[in-house]
Amino acid sequence: MKILGIDPGLARVGYGIIDANSGERRILDCGIISTEAGHSEGDRMVVITSDLRKLIRTWKPELAAVEKFFFYRSSTTISVVQARGVVMMTLARFKVPVVELSPMQIKLALTGFGHAEKDKVTKAVMRELGLSNPPTPDDAADALATALTGWFQR
Repeated sequence: MKILGIDPGLARVGYGIIDANSGERRILDCGIISTEAGHSEGDRMVVITSDLRKLIRTWKPELAAVEKFFFYRSSTTISVVQARGVVMMTLARFKVPVVELSPMQIKLALTGFGHAEKDKVTKAVMRELGLSNPPTPDDAADALATALTGWFQR
């Protein structure tokens, strides 16, 4: 089963694609969709949609796992939520089933502790995917963690 993990953001959307079978999981691709700060929010949303569409067409995921937005007061909160909405809309257009996961659910599934530090989650991702080096950048590593949790929670 191909699973697309998404760590939403406006400047950077992390993505990770894994192939998961009953006993084996492997990474197919990971990276970021980046948008330029000087562009309008609308133009940035178009980039996110376009790049995500290419990923979906290339990999044909059977499931998407998207990190829920953890609410906090910030000047970027609304923009990030809007970018997440664009991700959800794009997945719906391609009829990719979605599981939504909170940061705490992801940490708990991978480390056994819902308040685990980022390095513990990264080590768990490396272990689960048989990686000798941590995936980079952090947004991609977070997306892989989300994809793995999607597999565990499916």
